[in-house]
Amino acid sequence: MSAPSTEKIEKVIKSGLCTRCGSCVGLSNGAINFADREGDCLPHISAEPDAVRAARIAAACAGAEADFNALNTAAFGADAGRHEYLGHFESIGIGHADDPQTRSEGASGGVLTAILLWLLERGEIDGAVVTGMDERRPWLPKTFIARNAEEIRAAAQSKYVITTVNEILPEMEAFTGRLAYVGLPCQVHSIRRMQAAGDTAVKSIRFVFGPFCGNTLHFSSIKSLLRSYGEKDHTCIKRLDFRAGEWPGSLRIEMQSGRVIELPKFHANYLIPFHIMKRCLLCTDLANEFTDISGGDAWAPVYEERGRGFSMVFARSAEGSRIIREMQESGALSLASLEPDEALKMHSHGYDLKKRGAFIRMEFLTKLGLAVPDYGYELSGFKPKRYVMEAVLDQLFLLFGTRVSRAALEHVNPEHMGAIFQRLRTLWKKSTHNIKREQLGE
Repeated sequence: MSAPSTEKIEKVIKSGLCTRCGSCVGLSNGAINFADREGDCLPHISAEPDAVRAARIAAACAGAEADFNALNTAAFGADAGRHEYLGHFESIGIGHADDPQTRSEGASGGVLTAILLWLLERGEIDGAVVTGMDERRPWLPKTFIARNAEEIRAAAQSKYVITTVNEILPEMEAFTGRLAYVGLPCQVHSIRRMQAAGDTAVKSIRFVFGPFCGNTLHFSSIKSLLRSYGEKDHTCIKRLDFRAGEWPGSLRIEMQSGRVIELPKFHANYLIPFHIMKRCLLCTDLANEFTDISGGDAWAPVYEERGRGFSMVFARSAEGSRIIREMQESGALSLASLEPDEALKMHSHGYDLKKRGAFIRMEFLTKLGLAVPDYGYELSGFKPKRYVMEAVLDQLFLLFGTRVSRAALEHVNPEHMGAIFQRLRTLWKKSTHNIKREQLGE
């Protein structure tokens, strides 16, 4: 029987609620680690942390509990309101970094990279917690503290496989300057919990930023794609980019042999239903609601057709608003104001998936007696046809996530599969458009 100090973490792991944020690993002083980064990438408890560390780990873990009202208070104060779909915000804009290099190197408009560069140049931060690719294992993401512009640029673009950002907490705790922190929603949830608890590991964080996040994939997605092309050894990857080239970019893999494998982003999305991390389907935070500034792609034909990156940007805190305003005044950012209802419509598919679909899935799982995360709030009152749509989606995720389906997928040409997936996705979006938009935001 496990000792009481690790019971909570073990329960989170075994119940499928672990987000892989990395906080338990970072706080454990080596007692917990990620044993299989290229597999399930779950924390492995190899020794018992002392009582103080165990208490810190328990306070940091947001896998089973992430009270959105408490997180909102921790991030923005007790008087801050919270839009149940968009989160708390002071302004919403759409645009891009003015520097052409920064814009082209980013996943969308290069806004988050531009913000980090601007803060570093002005001396408002001494470093930034960012995620790039591991130089020794270029097929895996690696989080590090960037201390100069070159290192910040090296971490540009999204990483669409599991990242364990918060295992860098020991380096953050030892850092003597001011940090900007960049993480996904689930990772930010843990950081805000730690800040509320007064944990010394996050004492150097001055700003919290992050991208939108619909889901993340297991590394098996990359290995599977390679096998579809006849490449059996992923350790022969020389460079891996998830958003290479002109926006919206392509998944691009360069092998040591010189061979280049490349798929347009929307075609590479066929990997999602087969390799999605199932915990993502229970997450209700699309737009990184507890950051100072969050940003994501501006998915709308008027922007997509231009072939250059555009970002939707939420300034959520007073400091976030100040940064955006001063960057605009200095010519570092070009942003046009966006109304909340337009922001909701632009990502209606994602908000429907995260805010309605997730709560319906949790309702299904609760009826089956399975564990679900507690967010301190619920959305309900959805029409029967939305439940039917969710039942269909869940069955597809279950079917495609099996070993048999994954193995069969590898015998299909990825270019053909990507094109088919894109057409089916377009048809699905059109056929479910009214269901997804109906009552959205109410």
